Amino acid sequence: MAHDQILTREAILDAAEQVLRRYGPEKTSVVDIAKALQVSHGTLYRHFASKADLREAVTERWLDQRISAPLEAIVERQDGTAAERLRDWLQALVRAKRTYLAEDAEMFAMYTAVTAESVAIVHAHIAHLTGQIARILESGIRSGEFKPGRPETVARAIFTATARFHHPAHARDWQSDEAEADFEAVWALLLSGLAV
Repeated sequence: MAHDQILTREAILDAAEQVLRRYGPEKTSVVDIAKALQVSHGTLYRHFASKADLREAVTERWLDQRISAPLEAIVERQDGTAAERLRDWLQALVRAKRTYLAEDAEMFAMYTAVTAESVAIVHAHIAHLTGQIARILESGIRSGEFKPGRPETVARAIFTATARFHHPAHARDWQSDEAEADFEAVWALLLSGLAV
């Protein structure tokens, strides 16, 4: 980055994400990110109070762009039933987490580490995702496809019931031979509880 250009939050996060992918979350320092931007590390501290704050901001943006935004497209779809959209949403979440574990290991490792340390990011992310589920449930209740109920409460229960398939603490289990059959069994149980 040229010294005469304005250093924006987005530019810092872009550089941080690139450097984190190159060196990994454990080896990346604020100095590495500053070098990539051709600024002093002190300049970065004007935007982020600490390395932890910077890592949290990168993780939060990654979650928004790579997980939440694609799922939002499923929530907003007008085709298909609410059950189909809910299943597609859950499968997309599971697929995204598995894909990033395999193909974007450095960012997945940082996401795992930061979410273990930052309760605020975890709560905000879960609230956003369960809000998406609740909107699908609301449409199913309105159409008479799902039983009446409290969509926010049911959404949280669905998210919790499927955690084994998308929570990073269970990443080792995602490649097991039983994972797909287990998901199908959980989905069938959830659907039987939702359907009228």
